[in-house]
Amino acid sequence: MTTIILSTDINADIEKCFDVSRDIGIHLISASGTDERVASGKFIGLCELNDEITREAKHFFIRQKLSVKITGMNKPFFFEDTMTKGAFRSMKHEHYYERRSEKTVMKDVLNYEVPFNFIGKIFDFLILKKYMTDFLKIRNLTIKQISEGKDFKS
Repeated sequence: MTTIILSTDINADIEKCFDVSRDIGIHLISASGTDERVASGKFIGLCELNDEITREAKHFFIRQKLSVKITGMNKPFFFEDTMTKGAFRSMKHEHYYERRSEKTVMKDVLNYEVPFNFIGKIFDFLILKKYMTDFLKIRNLTIKQISEGKDFKS
C-alpha cells in the first residue's frame, strides 16, 4: 500500500473550498494535461454521497478508465472517493478540510495498491508515486486558485 499525504493552505472559506473540490468541471480543468473526460455517471455539478463517476484519461501514453464512488461525506469537513474499477488493485482518496485562523487547510490522503506484485512495486517506487503526487499538487493548486478567486494558471 502506498500513501500520499498533501496539505494545502487556502485563503478562502471552508464551504467554498469543499464545494470547489467536489466540482466535476474543476476536476477536469485540473486534469487537462491528461486529456481527462467523464465517460459515465455524474457528468456535471458537485459530487455527492453515493455518486459514481467513470473518468477516462491518458496516463503514460495509455488511455485508461477509472471508476470511483463517493463513499463518505461529512459536509464541509470530509469526503472520500473509492475506486470501483481501474488500473490499481485498490485506491481510496480521502479529502479533509479544517478552518484555521483566516484560512482553510485542505488535506489529501491517497492510498493505493499497485497491481503486478514485484514489478508493480518497482514501477511505483521509481515512477508512479511521484507522478501521482504531482497530479494531486496540480489539482490542489487549481482548487486553491479558484477558491481564492485567482485566475487559473496551468
